Amino acid sequence: MSQLLLIPAIDLKDGKCVRLRQGKMDDVTVFSDDPVATAKRWVDAGARRLHLVDLNGARSGEPVNADAIAAIIDAFPKLPIQVGGGIRDEETIQMYLDMGVRYVILGTKAVNAPHFVSDVCVGFAGHIIVGLDAKDGKVAIDGWSKLSGHDVIDLAKKFQDDGVEAIIYTDIGRDGMMNGVNVEATVKLANAVSIPIIASGGITNLDDIRKLCDVTDTGIAGAITGRAIYEGTLDFAEAQKLADQLAK
Repeated sequence: MSQLLLIPAIDLKDGKCVRLRQGKMDDVTVFSDDPVATAKRWVDAGARRLHLVDLNGARSGEPVNADAIAAIIDAFPKLPIQVGGGIRDEETIQMYLDMGVRYVILGTKAVNAPHFVSDVCVGFAGHIIVGLDAKDGKVAIDGWSKLSGHDVIDLAKKFQDDGVEAIIYTDIGRDGMMNGVNVEATVKLANAVSIPIIASGGITNLDDIRKLCDVTDTGIAGAITGRAIYEGTLDFAEAQKLADQLAK
């Protein structure tokens, strides 16, 4: 079995750490008003990477919470950090990489302007991840507010050819709902491409971690977890320890 990397999510809105249900900006829970302390909590629990999302940026199309992101990077300069939300041009990618971000995540822009992905994979090789958020196999855009007509697997294959490092796959019907990860759909996508897939959405407890560890050989390399580790249905340190044990 390959190793599963668990990645804590820190979703930023107005400088605070929050979680949304199904991406709805009006269904928000504030977990902390100190992003650096939140990052430290997960680093202390054994996190080897962090997933930061600028929720305001995802809506406005430009970075809004860059100061909070910079503060986390300054506190943990050696930790690989991936950032998404509002990254729509090369200047923003450059800004984040200069700041010390390891990977930038493209979402809406990747779907709306696919040629942009091929361009930035050349210009910023090794640093580009695409996030595909889907419902019933179709990709959603603009902070999940609308569905595109694009098929997840078709787009994933194209982005693989462009040279992206990985794809984050989120089942938006399950995100923040605490009702289990959609293993079947994630495996289907992983089997269709050769680049790593990072699962996201619906992880609730250790059973979900076991289910994902069972299928890492398909190419599922990581899993992003948010609400479960904040609400306590999943102990992050215990989960990563379990994933490491199952990989042996």
